[in-house]
Amino acid sequence: MIILGERIKELRQRDGRTQDALAGEIGVTAQAVSRWEKGICYPDMELIPSIANYFGVSIDELFGYENERAKKIDAVFERITEMNRENNGIDVSMDECILLAREALIEFPANDKLTFALASALFNAGYVRRGEHHIKGADGFDLYDVERHRSYPEWQEAIKLYEKLLLTLNSGELRHQALQELSQLYKNVGEHEKAARLADTAPDLSASKPLLRIHAFDGKEAVAASGEALMETLFCSTDLMAAIVRTDRNLPPKTAAMLLGNAVAMFGLVFTEGDFGKMSGTMATLHLLRSYYLWLSDERDAAFAALDAALACAKTYDDQASVRAYSSPLLRYAKPIACSLGRAFAPELPELWPFWDVPGVEQVKRELQADPRWTEWVKKTAEA
Repeated sequence: MIILGERIKELRQRDGRTQDALAGEIGVTAQAVSRWEKGICYPDMELIPSIANYFGVSIDELFGYENERAKKIDAVFERITEMNRENNGIDVSMDECILLAREALIEFPANDKLTFALASALFNAGYVRRGEHHIKGADGFDLYDVERHRSYPEWQEAIKLYEKLLLTLNSGELRHQALQELSQLYKNVGEHEKAARLADTAPDLSASKPLLRIHAFDGKEAVAASGEALMETLFCSTDLMAAIVRTDRNLPPKTAAMLLGNAVAMFGLVFTEGDFGKMSGTMATLHLLRSYYLWLSDERDAAFAALDAALACAKTYDDQASVRAYSSPLLRYAKPIACSLGRAFAPELPELWPFWDVPGVEQVKRELQADPRWTEWVKKTAEA
């Protein structure tokens, strides 16, 4: 009950009220209120509703339960999120991550944040446990292997969780991410109409968060927000270029490699001083994919040069231990992107190659591995 007294004092000071004011409102003496706050004694239970009502809080909040509950939920949510991030691209502790989310929901049933955490962990688990698979359509374009994807229990459960969650989840970052991941899952399992309906509920590009933030500031702050929006759109643009290359299987490998080279070059147009920071991770994945198409083009030396470029970018990514300012003129006021796998990226490159799902990848990898330069490259990644 000492905690209750401290809570009464905290609320009273929050509202700028005196002990006399509280005492007069609930029919006790100021001395009684003083004794409560000092922990000498505590209010009679029949006074508790009146005290809570006086401060405009629930009885649970008056006792501090809600605050402690929220803190525990936030702590568990952050832990699940961090574990999920560590499982990006490779199964490090996926079972433990999902189990932690399930146990948290037993303790805090139907909590939106924890429901989202479980759904997102299941979303990720489908990729790291079973993979994303594609087939070639009759017109030569890449199609998702929806029949295979529909058999993933992780994705089926995640879809149900997201659909239920979107009925109650308020607008904000969690809802935005839930919409993104559910939309991707709909695509994975062939629910294209549902994905289209989700897209129709979202604002157009000009009303996106990064672009709207530019209008929230003026002067130097507006320049900073513009730089941050530029980095976000650069990431999305190069990701779209890679998606088009992978999906349009009618593209000759030489053309595909050239387009991916252009995507990498776009970073140099924005990061003019070469301080790519965490964007180096994205560049590494583009180089991995480019090496695949270069090999298919019989440009064997260029393919290994791309692998070396991927390793250099991954090492830069791993070396960005602290957030620093960019020196590039377009970005010198922008807040640097801070992200981490929680483990070294470079040593995982051979396992992650070519990073995205592409046709005939196993045959190409066997050919690459038969070249002595592959063994040399793998050794360099392990030493990075």
